[in-house]
Amino acid sequence: MTTIGFIGLGVMGAPMAANLVTAGFDVVGYNRSEPKRAALVEAGGRAAGSVADAVRGADVVVTMLPDSPDVEAVVLGEDGVLEHAAPGTLLVDASTIRPDVSRVVAERARERGVRPLDAPVSGGEAGAVEGVLSIMVGGEAADFDAAQPVLRAVGSTIVHVGPDGAGQTVKAANQLIVAGNIELLSEALVFLSAHGVDLKAAVDVLGGGLAGSTVLQRKAPGMLDRTFAPGFRVDLHHKDLGIVLDAARAAGVAVPLGASVADLMASLRAQGGGSLDHSALLLQVERLSGLAADELGDSADA
Repeated sequence: MTTIGFIGLGVMGAPMAANLVTAGFDVVGYNRSEPKRAALVEAGGRAAGSVADAVRGADVVVTMLPDSPDVEAVVLGEDGVLEHAAPGTLLVDASTIRPDVSRVVAERARERGVRPLDAPVSGGEAGAVEGVLSIMVGGEAADFDAAQPVLRAVGSTIVHVGPDGAGQTVKAANQLIVAGNIELLSEALVFLSAHGVDLKAAVDVLGGGLAGSTVLQRKAPGMLDRTFAPGFRVDLHHKDLGIVLDAARAAGVAVPLGASVADLMASLRAQGGGSLDHSALLLQVERLSGLAADELGDSADA
């Protein structure tokens, strides 16, 4: 039985680890929060008391962490993954981080004989629970092939997109598109509401035309109900748009609409909305339109 050390059992990591257990893998999970570790045990996995405990003896190590500094600390840091991973171990980083950091992690991993893949995912909490994530993978083709059984247990669209860091670059583009879609959906809902249109009926018909999208399908119901419990937090999308802007600047390309949405996301976060779902961009559009919006705290509790 393949043993997987899974580090990071949050909103995305917990259901991914559970799906790996269901697929028949021996999953040893670590999270700083004990209740998260206990939940994995209830799902049939094993709990580790540290990163080192999760990595020792693992054939594959999966990391699902919030940001670049977290990956650097957990993978490259003292008593981290690379100090304890055996040569030949597959290291699958499913976090969303900066492409340049991903390339550094890959270089350091290979120096230790570890086989790195950057494999960020898209599909949100629902996709993680259902095991239908889209996974964009950077790294060596042979390592991508070797990781297929693990990746297929958590995703349905799995594509090798290029060398080290390419997966993170594609994920940045994904986050740019998603943020733009949510912002335009928010504007459309405010526009329709101002004209007295039945919003549910409008969303139904828009979903069947060229305006239809996964964003509309998955985010519109919560926006109509004005519930913004996080499937993907504003804090994280704010971070991801920062990655987009930095990478665009480094490449010398313009992302004018992306920059505008990044400003709106940052504003929402600065006003206390960081813990809300990113669909709460609707609240910002309402404020810009001079409409009374729910208080952020009320929306978070809804």
